[in-house]
Amino acid sequence: MSLPHAILTALLEKPSSGLELTRRFDRSIGFFWSATHQQIYRELSRLEGASLIRAVPQPPSRGSRKEYEVLPAGRGALREWVAERQDPKAIREPLMLRLRAAAVVGSAGLRAELRRHLDLHRRQLAEYEAIDRRDFGAGARTEAELLQRQVLRAGTELESFWIAWLTRALDELGEE
Repeated sequence: MSLPHAILTALLEKPSSGLELTRRFDRSIGFFWSATHQQIYRELSRLEGASLIRAVPQPPSRGSRKEYEVLPAGRGALREWVAERQDPKAIREPLMLRLRAAAVVGSAGLRAELRRHLDLHRRQLAEYEAIDRRDFGAGARTEAELLQRQVLRAGTELESFWIAWLTRALDELGEE
């Protein structure tokens, strides 16, 4: 249900072609809501069929590039979705299941994987911190910037949690 809303949000931020949209997902929205390029193109077609977006007429060119914009009905659907009640989703983290499995079949190789995850989370935290410095170095000023920064802050705090948890788990488990 949320992919169409992620696409509507991205298109309201900046009308884009499908290719531009997939690149923006890879650089920002994808940090918290991932989608394949195929899923994005399929959803663009559905949104256009539902008259929530439209392809903006483009000057003739060699390619058949379409740039999409959100129609009033799409903006309305996004407003309704923002105000909707939604319960938190249960965590679905494969690493937790792998730890449970290791408890019954043995933990050979698990510590190396935990160290790899620790490194990945440290790198992601560094990337989020760089984005924060670049985009909000002087602080957020508008409500839109404050809301965008909250998303980034959630990512930063989640990465900090994983770093602390993995560090503690590795310390408690000791060396293999």
